[in-house]
Amino acid sequence: MMEADRRNGVMKYWSIGFPRPSTPTLQYSNPNRMRDLRSWLEDVRKLGQLMTIEHVDWDLELSTLTEIINERSTTRPAIVFDRIKGYPQGYRVAVNLLSSVQRLALTMGMGAEIGEFEFVQRWRKQVKTIEPKEPRRVKSAPLFENIQEGGDIDLLKFPVPRWHELDGGRYVGTDDLVVTRDPEEGWVNVGTYRIMVHGRDHMGLHMSPGKHGRVHRDKYHAAGKPLPIAVSFGHHPINFLVASSDVPNGINEYAYAGGITGTPLEVVEGPLTGLPIPADSEIAVEGEVLPNDFMPEGPFGEWTGYYASNQPSVPVIRVKAVYHRTDPILCGFPLLKPSSGDNLHFSLMRSALIWNALDEAGVPEVRAVWCHPSGGRFLTVLAIKQSYPGHACQAAMIASQCRSGAYLGRYVIVVDEDIDITNSEEVIWALSSRSDPADSIQLLRRCWSGPLDPRIPPADKGFSSRAIIDATRPYEWRDKFPRSSGASRELKEKVLADWRAFLDQKIGLRT
Repeated sequence: MMEADRRNGVMKYWSIGFPRPSTPTLQYSNPNRMRDLRSWLEDVRKLGQLMTIEHVDWDLELSTLTEIINERSTTRPAIVFDRIKGYPQGYRVAVNLLSSVQRLALTMGMGAEIGEFEFVQRWRKQVKTIEPKEPRRVKSAPLFENIQEGGDIDLLKFPVPRWHELDGGRYVGTDDLVVTRDPEEGWVNVGTYRIMVHGRDHMGLHMSPGKHGRVHRDKYHAAGKPLPIAVSFGHHPINFLVASSDVPNGINEYAYAGGITGTPLEVVEGPLTGLPIPADSEIAVEGEVLPNDFMPEGPFGEWTGYYASNQPSVPVIRVKAVYHRTDPILCGFPLLKPSSGDNLHFSLMRSALIWNALDEAGVPEVRAVWCHPSGGRFLTVLAIKQSYPGHACQAAMIASQCRSGAYLGRYVIVVDEDIDITNSEEVIWALSSRSDPADSIQLLRRCWSGPLDPRIPPADKGFSSRAIIDATRPYEWRDKFPRSSGASRELKEKVLADWRAFLDQKIGLRT
């Protein structure tokens, strides 16, 4: 049973087995609201997808409860934790913000009445026409309602979780915006990098080689100078969505976010660094990263579902100032196993980008692309209508090596157009019945990998292999391949149209 408390207009669920709420049609009535996390949460509440939980412990209980909810819920609601153990009411942590397609669509300015595959189709068209909108600078922001400097700084005044049992510390930066400026060219980068609290005024910053923030740091340090840095730890989800995605080279992430929503984001200049910080930020810091200033960081449970990095020495952010709104909200992205995590938005957006890459390469008759959320970056499935010999192989090779599919890939499966690739059971059926191990699998060696790949030995972390699996009917005798005995898609749609209301009531149809 579910007990619901509607005080303050927010539904509070106190059980694990909760029902799937209906999804009302909702769009932003005022574009300005898209710049504010609190307004976004209010819109999510109206969708019936906001859960608040009180009196949880920041030490493992918060993240474990999130994992249990994600494993057992059909909606994976956004969750706001309040009255966290050892912290006053109002000092909150928000997680699971983008773990449903409705909330993802809402964040990007679309209507919330949308399915996952429909989102992929719409995003792959929209991404081709995005016109970046430069952020609008403002002189003041609620962010500066509370300011700590010098000896008053204490990063653990916020309820920073310990996310995983073997984590090396408390990670404040999982849904963060790390803002840096290129010292030579002047352009600003906004990226998401993991950050661990070391003490009241210093944090470990982990940035992989090649990332733009790392490039900026290396340039400053090569000149013997500290890297000025600003970090936001609570903000409208569009910021995290863009900062953690593949933004085209040369485009500022704030401008790209404005292009997606159609509304320029507002930023405020950091008083110490001059770096742009989202005006809607709940918590932000300014500081510097000194040359040759390193401390051990990690291990940390990463998005792969495994601990990564052990305890490398990473650069340290020396915090000079902390700013926060009254009753601040810390955004968190609990990096759990992909099957119970919050990476749906990555999968949907990557599916669209790989589909576009296939179009741009001239591959015809691509009917669908799906990066399964449980596979992380490691699994991509394509559906095609075979048009010529080698068509399936061509599509799979390009999908495995295009910009959005090359890094940390592992398996690409190609199926015929009659397979619903968003349905894992259908994909497994096609894989089992239409592929033959001796003829249907090709291997690519020394492909692009990275330090987070758990399967690659430490000495070879830069490289991995790919398996291209052709699970289509063999082209040479596809017309003679046994016909499927299941109902055709057209017949299913006809019967479903007549019986949807009954089935919704009795079994709850999967959307």
